[in-house]
Amino acid sequence: MPASTITSKGQITLPKENRDRLHVAPGDRIDFVEENGVVVVRPARSRLRQLRGMLRNRKRKPVSLDQMNAAIAREHSRR
Repeated sequence: MPASTITSKGQITLPKENRDRLHVAPGDRIDFVEENGVVVVRPARSRLRQLRGMLRNRKRKPVSLDQMNAAIAREHSRR
């Protein structure tokens, strides 16, 4: 398994083999988690990614600005 060196700023470069194995890319976050005395590196799961697939994908026709204004006016007149 490839190794990394820690810089003076405490940073490391994750070797390509490990990035590929973890399916991470530039800008992705990773977690360092201690499990049973061993530090495990794994992709960080954002809340958005955890919610993926929970909502149905509804293909809706875009609404025009006039339609939005009319809907706002209707709701405002009900109050």
